[in-house]
Amino acid sequence: MDLNDRRDHLAFREEVQRFLRDYKDQAPTESAHTYRLLPRPYSEKVKNWQRLLVERGYAARNVPKAYGGVGAEPDILKNRIIADEFFAAGMPQGLYGQGISMLVPTLLEHGTEDQKLEWIGPTIRGEIMWCQGYSEPNSGSDLASLQTSAAEDGDDFIINGSKIWTSSAHIAPMIFALIRTEPDASKYQGISYMIFPMDLPGIDVRPLQTMTGHPSFNEVFFTDVRVPKTQVVGGRGNGWKVANSTLAHERGMLSNANGSQERLNKIRDLLQKETRDGRLLAENQVLMDRYIGLQARVQSMRLHEMRLLTNAEEGKPPGLQEMICKLVGCELNNQLDALAIDALGEIGVLYDGIPSVEEDGIWQQWYMYDLGLIIGGGTAQIQKNIIAERGLGMPREPRAGKG
Repeated sequence: MDLNDRRDHLAFREEVQRFLRDYKDQAPTESAHTYRLLPRPYSEKVKNWQRLLVERGYAARNVPKAYGGVGAEPDILKNRIIADEFFAAGMPQGLYGQGISMLVPTLLEHGTEDQKLEWIGPTIRGEIMWCQGYSEPNSGSDLASLQTSAAEDGDDFIINGSKIWTSSAHIAPMIFALIRTEPDASKYQGISYMIFPMDLPGIDVRPLQTMTGHPSFNEVFFTDVRVPKTQVVGGRGNGWKVANSTLAHERGMLSNANGSQERLNKIRDLLQKETRDGRLLAENQVLMDRYIGLQARVQSMRLHEMRLLTNAEEGKPPGLQEMICKLVGCELNNQLDALAIDALGEIGVLYDGIPSVEEDGIWQQWYMYDLGLIIGGGTAQIQKNIIAERGLGMPREPRAGKG
C-alpha cells in the first residue's frame, strides 16, 4: 500500500483540519476511552459531538445512510487521516464501545431490516448504550456451555438464568445476550442471540467492585423476563454464529491501535512536561529507551491494522494475522500504562483520594483496567491456544479424560 497522500487524500486532510479548527469549541474534554474506563452515561456535550462526527462522516463513516451513517466507501487512508489529524489537534475521536463497535457491525451482518432501522442510528449517535450478556458463573472460557434459558410462551420467550462480568449493565438501557432457546439441540446449535431493554420486569443488576475502585462489571439475574421472539438476531438457534461475529469485533475493539496511540501521545506529553531532579523526564535515557521501543510497537500495530483492513477489502480471510491482535494489543496497552506509572515515580503509586495524585490518577486506573483486559474477552492463555491451534496448525492441547 502507498501511504503517501494522493490528491483526493490531500483535499480530505485539509477538510478534516478545517473542521477541527471550526468546531474545536464544541469538542468535549472526555475521550471515548475515558468512558470505557469509568462507565457512565454520555454527557450531552459528548453526544452532540458524536452526532456531529457521524453527520460529517468522521465516525461510523461506512454505516449506510439508511441506518444513520453517511455510507462512505471504505478507504483505509481516509480513516488514518481522520485519526492522525484528530490526534494532532488533541481532539476526541468518535465513541466506541459494546454498542457502536460490536453490536452495530453484527446487526449489519445478521440483523433484520427492522432491527437495523430501529437500533443502528441511535447507537452510533451515542443515544443508546449497550451491555453484553455472554459469560455466566460456570460458562466463561467455554461460553457455549451457557445455561441461561428461555421457554416459549406464545409470541414471547420467558428468560431465566444469570450473567456475570457484564460490563456497563448498571447504566446501559439495552443488552444483547446469548440465551439457550432450543433445549434439545447441541450446545452450539441451541443458542439464540437476543436484544432487549434492561428495565424489563425480572431483571436484577448487582454491580461488582473491581480493583480500579469503580464498578464496571456486574452480575445480572433474569427471573421470568418476557421478551418478544422478534428480538432474536440472526434466526432462532443461530446465536453461536452471530456471537462469533460479535466476538471478532470485540477483539478488534480491544486491540484498537488508536487507543494505543492515544496513550503514547499522553506519555509523550508527560515526558516533556514532568521533571525529576531538575531535569525533564525526556532527558532520562532509560525512560526514553522504553518510550521509543513502545512507539515502534504502536506504529507496527497501526500498520498491521491497515493490512487487515486491506485484506478485508480484497476479500482475503484474516486468519493468523487477526488472531494475534487481541493478545498483542492488550499487553501493549498495559506496558504503555506501566511506563507512565514508572515515569511518575513515587506519585505513580498513589490512587483515589490522595491530594497529590496527578491527572486524577488516570494512569493508575488505566494500568489496572488494561491488566483486566488481558483476562477479559478471552484470556492471554486462551488467545495463545487459538493462535497455536487454529493459526499455526499445532496439535490441540491435551484434554483431561472424563471421570
